Amino acid sequence: MLHPQPGRLVLYLKQNPYKISLGGVPAGRGGFFPVPCSLFPIPYSLFPIPYSLFPTPYSLFPIHYSLFPIPYSLFPIHYSLFTIHYSLFTIHYSPMLFHLILDPLQYGFMQRSLIIAICVGLVCALVGSYLMVQRLALLGDAISHSIVPGLAIAFLFDVNILIGAFIAGVLSTILITWIHTRSPIKEDAAMGIVFSAFFALGITLITIIQKDTKIDLMHFLFGNILAVSANDVRDTALITIFIIIAIVALYKELLFYSFDPQGAQAAGLPTNALNFGLMVLIALTVVASLKAVGVILVISLLITPGATAYLLVPRLHHIMLLGSGLSIVSSIAGMYLSYYYNLPSGPAIVLVITGFFFLSLLLSPRHGLLVQGFNFSNKK
Repeated sequence: MLHPQPGRLVLYLKQNPYKISLGGVPAGRGGFFPVPCSLFPIPYSLFPIPYSLFPTPYSLFPIHYSLFPIPYSLFPIHYSLFTIHYSLFTIHYSPMLFHLILDPLQYGFMQRSLIIAICVGLVCALVGSYLMVQRLALLGDAISHSIVPGLAIAFLFDVNILIGAFIAGVLSTILITWIHTRSPIKEDAAMGIVFSAFFALGITLITIIQKDTKIDLMHFLFGNILAVSANDVRDTALITIFIIIAIVALYKELLFYSFDPQGAQAAGLPTNALNFGLMVLIALTVVASLKAVGVILVISLLITPGATAYLLVPRLHHIMLLGSGLSIVSSIAGMYLSYYYNLPSGPAIVLVITGFFFLSLLLSPRHGLLVQGFNFSNKK
């Protein structure tokens, strides 16, 4: 309900401007809030809402009635029924969140781990996208298992273990290609034979070495991103730069070869060289990921980011970009989970990226199971 005579009210206010701050309008013109107008940036007398309509004192409300120029009679539900304070919908500055993120980075090992996480997440998604397109996930698993004897031999002769791992990975790819081309054995069978033999040899060598020296087999198998050194950061960064340059330089050729190997061969592309080069990139990626997730779980970082991105975007370069972002975020999140909850870093990273995959599998606009089920029910 508005003021019965708004015209006279306005005329009175113009004729008596100094009486506004002493208690509102005179008696008989409607009961207004008996609070000095100087407390409010907007004079409450401009809002002719009778105070008698409010059975609950306005002082109980954190927001003053005079800020709402809508007649109370339009609301059949009383204001006092709403017990949720408006401050609940205000985003407050929380220093705790910033401390949780920034405090660990004051330590050198966390700074090194962050660099490793970014590098590993980037290269695994880039190289793994080609593996997913060519349906060669087993190849990445084979190479990752095949580097174990190289790790053991390099450790035995006090050589950089990344060099030993790379040599073992390249040798395994050469052996797989030789068995596949020189015999009727299929490529997947050759992979199974080679990677199981190399892995068994590596475990045997590590077991023998452990008798004389202290070597942690679990770090090789599952990684420990929080234990990387400055040399590890340097080596991983150099490998990352090399892989990115190679992928950018050979993007069109690898794209053609990945989707149509026979067409690439007919077009005159060196398919054997491209295949070997891709295997070398896979070996380098596995070596770079060794400290982060180990040889057992590296296949997850190679395949899962690309598979997750494939559920969301259609084109290969989009899959690479989105997969890289998801992989980097997962690596960093796993690193923090490992730091705060004393978890093994490799499994923590893999669990995070796997969680992203299942979310995409359920909610993807293109291939999500829930979305497809909803569309199917609507068609019925």
